[in-house]
Amino acid sequence: MYEQGQAIATEPGAASIDMASLLLKAYELGDTIIASDSVANYLYWQAEVAKNTEVKVIQREFERAKELFEETQRFGRFHPNYHEAKDRVKAIEAKLNDIPCVRAFKEHEKQLDELLHEVATTIARAVSETIKVPSNEKAGGGCGSGGSCSCGSGGCG
Repeated sequence: MYEQGQAIATEPGAASIDMASLLLKAYELGDTIIASDSVANYLYWQAEVAKNTEVKVIQREFERAKELFEETQRFGRFHPNYHEAKDRVKAIEAKLNDIPCVRAFKEHEKQLDELLHEVATTIARAVSETIKVPSNEKAGGGCGSGGSCSCGSGGCG
């Protein structure tokens, strides 16, 4: 028998889906998430990072070091300054990560990311156990590996 959360298999096109109602529920879920403590904390710490003068100074330093590293990266480890440039990027990134507001931002960004992944997984599993949900693991190593986070600092991630 049909249980809540279990999809019923029918012929394609046989089931009528009220897309407007479905989208309305999706927007309501989005509004609920936006009103959550997780989003409030994320936005608060994002703003703190954005207005912190020490962060801005280190971000500029990081961008310069990253440009130099990208230049050396074209030749890889064979470039005479490759390891020095790589170590410089890592050192500046560590300096940025030592700033309390950056640490707090990253923690709250991670919590929000986990919440959103859990919601996506729950929705997918409600439809079918075989639906693929992207892994929540990040492949890159942050800005130093060419990636970035959403704080816009250029050094978080």
